[in-house]
Amino acid sequence: MEDRKEWYLEYEIKINRPGLLGDISSLLGMLAINIKSINGVDDRKRGLLLLVKNEEQVGRLESILQTVETIKVTKIRESKLRDRLAVRHGRYIQRDHDDRKTFRFVRDDLGILVDFMAEHFKQEGHKLIGIRGMPRVGKTESIVAASVCANKKWIFLSSTMIKQTVRSSLIDDEYNVNNIFIMDGIVSAERANEQHWQLIREIMRLPAVKVVEHPDIFVQHSEYSLDDFDYIIELREDPSQEITYDMLQNNRMFQSGFGGFDY
Repeated sequence: MEDRKEWYLEYEIKINRPGLLGDISSLLGMLAINIKSINGVDDRKRGLLLLVKNEEQVGRLESILQTVETIKVTKIRESKLRDRLAVRHGRYIQRDHDDRKTFRFVRDDLGILVDFMAEHFKQEGHKLIGIRGMPRVGKTESIVAASVCANKKWIFLSSTMIKQTVRSSLIDDEYNVNNIFIMDGIVSAERANEQHWQLIREIMRLPAVKVVEHPDIFVQHSEYSLDDFDYIIELREDPSQEITYDMLQNNRMFQSGFGGFDY
Protein backbone atom coordinates (compact mmCIF):
# COMPACT_ATOMS: atom_id res chain seq x y z
CA MET A 1 0.00 0.00 0.00
CA GLU A 2 1.40 3.37 -0.98
CA ASP A 3 2.40 5.80 1.74
CA ARG A 4 -0.37 8.06 2.95
CA LYS A 5 -0.23 11.05 5.27
CA GLU A 6 -2.54 11.43 8.21
CA TRP A 7 -4.80 14.50 8.08
CA TYR A 8 -7.33 15.83 10.54
CA LEU A 9 -10.79 16.98 9.48
CA GLU A 10 -13.08 18.65 11.98
CA TYR A 11 -16.50 20.06 11.25
CA GLU A 12 -19.30 21.66 13.21
CA ILE A 13 -22.76 20.25 12.68
CA LYS A 14 -25.14 23.07 11.72
CA ILE A 15 -28.13 20.87 10.83
CA ASN A 16 -28.04 17.41 12.39
CA ARG A 17 -30.00 15.26 9.98
CA PRO A 18 -30.04 11.46 9.58
CA GLY A 19 -27.43 10.13 7.17
CA LEU A 20 -25.10 13.13 7.41
CA LEU A 21 -22.06 11.09 8.43
CA GLY A 22 -22.85 8.51 5.77
CA ASP A 23 -22.90 11.20 3.09
CA ILE A 24 -19.51 12.53 4.18
CA SER A 25 -18.09 9.00 4.36
CA SER A 26 -19.32 8.36 0.82
CA LEU A 27 -17.68 11.59 -0.37
CA LEU A 28 -14.38 10.55 1.20
CA GLY A 29 -14.66 7.17 -0.49
CA MET A 30 -15.23 8.77 -3.90
CA LEU A 31 -12.09 10.86 -3.36
CA ALA A 32 -10.12 7.73 -2.35
CA ILE A 33 -9.54 9.12 1.14
CA ASN A 34 -9.57 6.52 3.91
CA ILE A 35 -11.04 7.15 7.37
CA LYS A 36 -8.64 6.01 10.07
CA SER A 37 -10.70 7.07 13.09
CA ILE A 38 -13.75 9.17 13.91
CA ASN A 39 -15.39 10.54 17.04
CA GLY A 40 -17.48 13.38 18.35
CA VAL A 41 -15.29 16.27 19.52
CA ASP A 42 -16.76 18.66 22.09
CA ASP A 43 -20.31 19.89 21.47
CA ARG A 44 -21.80 19.44 17.99
CA LYS A 45 -18.43 18.80 16.37
CA ARG A 46 -17.02 15.70 14.76
CA GLY A 47 -13.35 14.90 14.19
CA LEU A 48 -11.92 12.47 11.66
CA LEU A 49 -8.39 11.18 11.14
CA LEU A 50 -7.92 10.61 7.42
CA LEU A 51 -5.29 8.83 5.35
CA VAL A 52 -4.54 10.92 2.26
CA LYS A 53 -2.31 10.24 -0.75
CA ASN A 54 -1.67 13.87 -1.71
CA GLU A 55 -2.74 17.43 -0.94
CA GLU A 56 -4.73 17.62 -4.16
CA GLN A 57 -7.25 15.23 -2.59
CA VAL A 58 -7.49 17.50 0.44
CA GLY A 59 -8.03 20.55 -1.72
CA ARG A 60 -10.86 18.86 -3.61
CA LEU A 61 -12.42 17.66 -0.35
CA GLU A 62 -12.27 21.12 1.22
CA SER A 63 -13.82 22.75 -1.87
CA ILE A 64 -16.75 20.33 -1.87
CA LEU A 65 -17.34 20.59 1.89
CA GLN A 66 -17.53 24.38 1.65
CA THR A 67 -20.71 23.93 -0.41
CA VAL A 68 -22.40 21.65 2.16
CA GLU A 69 -24.92 23.72 4.11
CA THR A 70 -25.39 21.25 6.97
CA ILE A 71 -21.81 21.50 8.26
CA LYS A 72 -19.04 24.07 8.72
CA VAL A 73 -15.42 22.92 8.38
CA THR A 74 -13.46 24.19 11.40
CA LYS A 75 -10.12 22.42 10.85
CA ILE A 76 -8.46 20.58 7.99
CA ARG A 77 -4.72 20.03 8.34
CA GLU A 78 -2.01 17.42 8.75
CA SER A 79 -2.78 15.83 12.09
CA LYS A 80 -1.15 17.01 15.30
CA LEU A 81 -0.93 15.30 18.67
CA ARG A 82 -3.84 17.37 19.99
CA ASP A 83 -5.97 16.25 17.04
CA ARG A 84 -5.23 12.57 17.60
CA LEU A 85 -6.03 12.87 21.30
CA ALA A 86 -9.25 14.78 20.54
CA VAL A 87 -10.47 11.94 18.34
CA ARG A 88 -9.35 9.32 20.86
CA HIS A 89 -11.00 10.99 23.87
CA GLY A 90 -13.81 12.95 22.26
CA ARG A 91 -12.67 16.33 23.56
CA TYR A 92 -10.01 18.91 22.87
CA ILE A 93 -7.17 19.79 25.21
CA GLN A 94 -7.56 23.39 26.38
CA ARG A 95 -4.70 25.63 25.31
CA ASP A 96 -3.92 29.08 26.71
CA HIS A 97 -4.73 31.73 24.11
CA ASP A 98 -1.89 34.04 25.21
CA ASP A 99 0.78 31.44 25.98
CA ARG A 100 0.50 28.73 23.33
CA LYS A 101 2.80 26.32 25.16
CA THR A 102 0.50 26.20 28.22
CA PHE A 103 -2.15 23.45 28.33
CA ARG A 104 -4.94 23.31 30.89
CA PHE A 105 -6.56 20.23 32.42
CA VAL A 106 -8.96 19.52 35.26
CA ARG A 107 -8.94 16.43 37.45
CA ASP A 108 -11.67 14.79 35.37
CA ASP A 109 -9.24 14.98 32.41
CA LEU A 110 -6.56 12.74 33.95
CA GLY A 111 -7.00 10.14 31.22
CA ILE A 112 -6.29 12.55 28.39
CA LEU A 113 -3.54 14.25 30.43
CA VAL A 114 -1.73 10.92 30.91
CA ASP A 115 -2.09 10.20 27.18
CA PHE A 116 -0.80 13.69 26.32
CA MET A 117 2.31 13.34 28.48
CA ALA A 118 2.94 9.74 27.42
CA GLU A 119 3.07 10.75 23.75
CA HIS A 120 5.71 13.36 24.59
CA PHE A 121 7.61 10.91 26.81
CA LYS A 122 7.93 8.53 23.85
CA GLN A 123 9.80 11.14 21.81
CA GLU A 124 13.59 11.13 21.80
CA GLY A 125 15.80 14.01 22.82
CA HIS A 126 15.65 16.84 25.34
CA LYS A 127 12.23 17.97 26.49
CA LEU A 128 11.45 20.08 29.57
CA ILE A 129 7.87 19.99 30.84
CA GLY A 130 6.50 21.94 33.79
CA ILE A 131 3.31 21.08 35.68
CA ARG A 132 1.45 23.49 37.96
CA GLY A 133 -1.24 22.56 40.46
CA MET A 134 -2.38 22.67 44.05
CA PRO A 135 -1.82 19.81 46.55
CA ARG A 136 -3.50 16.43 45.95
CA VAL A 137 -4.72 17.27 42.47
CA GLY A 138 -2.86 14.36 40.83
CA LYS A 139 0.32 15.88 39.37
CA THR A 140 2.87 13.26 40.41
CA GLU A 141 0.51 10.36 39.86
CA SER A 142 -0.16 11.55 36.30
CA ILE A 143 3.56 11.81 35.54
CA VAL A 144 4.20 8.28 36.83
CA ALA A 145 1.19 6.89 34.95
CA ALA A 146 2.38 8.56 31.73
CA SER A 147 5.84 7.04 32.24
CA VAL A 148 4.25 3.60 32.54
CA CYS A 149 2.17 4.19 29.38
CA ALA A 150 5.31 5.26 27.53
CA ASN A 151 7.17 2.20 28.87
CA LYS A 152 9.79 4.45 30.47
CA LYS A 153 11.48 4.24 33.85
CA TRP A 154 11.00 7.28 36.07
CA ILE A 155 13.65 8.73 38.35
CA PHE A 156 12.78 11.13 41.18
CA LEU A 157 15.45 13.77 41.74
CA SER A 158 13.22 15.53 44.27
CA SER A 159 9.72 14.59 45.35
CA THR A 160 7.25 14.16 48.21
CA MET A 161 5.21 11.37 46.60
CA ILE A 162 5.94 8.71 49.22
CA LYS A 163 8.47 10.42 51.43
CA GLN A 164 10.57 13.49 50.88
CA THR A 165 13.26 12.69 48.31
CA VAL A 166 16.27 14.85 47.52
CA ARG A 167 18.93 13.15 45.39
CA SER A 168 22.48 14.44 45.16
CA SER A 169 23.80 11.62 42.98
CA LEU A 170 22.64 8.82 40.71
CA ILE A 171 24.05 5.41 39.97
CA ASP A 172 25.39 4.82 36.47
CA ASP A 173 22.37 3.14 34.87
CA GLU A 174 20.05 5.89 36.15
CA TYR A 175 21.68 8.34 33.73
CA ASN A 176 19.97 6.54 30.84
CA VAL A 177 18.49 9.07 28.37
CA ASN A 178 15.38 6.87 28.06
CA ASN A 179 14.45 7.57 31.68
CA ILE A 180 11.96 10.24 32.75
CA PHE A 181 13.53 12.60 35.32
CA ILE A 182 11.09 14.15 37.80
CA MET A 183 11.75 17.16 40.02
CA ASP A 184 9.63 19.02 42.56
CA GLY A 185 10.48 22.72 42.33
CA ILE A 186 9.47 23.41 45.94
CA VAL A 187 11.52 20.57 47.42
CA SER A 188 14.57 21.46 45.32
CA ALA A 189 14.26 25.14 46.21
CA GLU A 190 13.76 24.75 49.94
CA ARG A 191 15.46 21.50 50.96
CA ALA A 192 18.32 20.83 48.58
CA ASN A 193 22.04 21.55 48.78
CA GLU A 194 24.52 22.50 46.08
CA GLN A 195 25.24 18.84 45.26
CA HIS A 196 21.57 18.38 44.40
CA TRP A 197 21.58 21.41 42.11
CA GLN A 198 24.73 20.18 40.43
CA LEU A 199 22.94 16.90 39.74
CA ILE A 200 20.01 18.83 38.25
CA ARG A 201 22.41 20.70 35.95
CA GLU A 202 23.88 17.39 34.78
CA ILE A 203 20.43 15.98 34.07
CA MET A 204 19.38 19.16 32.26
CA ARG A 205 22.25 18.58 29.82
CA LEU A 206 21.07 15.06 29.01
CA PRO A 207 19.02 14.58 25.81
CA ALA A 208 16.14 13.20 27.89
CA VAL A 209 12.68 14.16 29.15
CA LYS A 210 12.57 16.19 32.37
CA VAL A 211 9.37 17.06 34.25
CA VAL A 212 9.31 19.79 36.90
CA GLU A 213 6.42 20.17 39.33
CA HIS A 214 5.93 23.79 40.46
CA PRO A 215 8.08 25.27 37.67
CA ASP A 216 7.49 28.85 38.89
CA ILE A 217 9.22 28.13 42.20
CA PHE A 218 11.91 26.14 40.39
CA VAL A 219 12.92 29.04 38.13
CA GLN A 220 12.93 31.51 41.05
CA HIS A 221 15.70 29.50 42.71
CA SER A 222 17.75 28.45 39.68
CA GLU A 223 19.44 29.79 36.58
CA TYR A 224 16.60 28.45 34.40
CA SER A 225 13.60 30.42 33.16
CA LEU A 226 10.10 29.57 31.98
CA ASP A 227 11.33 30.18 28.44
CA ASP A 228 13.42 27.02 28.79
CA PHE A 229 10.27 24.90 29.12
CA ASP A 230 8.81 23.26 26.04
CA TYR A 231 5.39 22.85 27.64
CA ILE A 232 3.62 24.00 30.79
CA ILE A 233 0.72 21.91 32.08
CA GLU A 234 -1.82 23.33 34.54
CA LEU A 235 -3.90 20.82 36.49
CA ARG A 236 -6.88 21.97 38.58
CA GLU A 237 -9.72 20.35 40.52
CA ASP A 238 -12.11 22.42 38.38
CA PRO A 239 -11.71 25.30 35.90
CA SER A 240 -12.31 27.96 38.57
CA GLN A 241 -9.55 26.81 40.95
CA GLU A 242 -6.71 29.28 41.35
CA ILE A 243 -3.16 27.95 41.47
CA THR A 244 -1.37 29.97 44.15
CA TYR A 245 1.55 29.53 46.52
CA ASP A 246 0.31 32.09 49.08
CA MET A 247 -1.37 29.38 51.16
CA LEU A 248 1.82 27.37 51.30
CA GLN A 249 3.93 30.32 52.37
CA ASN A 250 1.43 31.61 54.94
CA ASN A 251 1.25 28.20 56.60
CA ARG A 252 5.04 27.85 56.54
CA MET A 253 4.83 24.48 54.80
CA PHE A 254 8.19 25.13 53.21
CA GLN A 255 9.83 25.05 56.65
CA SER A 256 7.77 22.21 58.13
CA GLY A 257 8.17 19.49 55.52
CA PHE A 258 5.05 20.69 53.67
CA GLY A 259 2.68 19.55 56.40
CA GLY A 260 2.49 16.02 55.05
CA PHE A 261 0.85 17.15 51.82
CA ASP A 262 1.54 15.20 48.64
CA TYR A 263 2.72 17.73 46.08
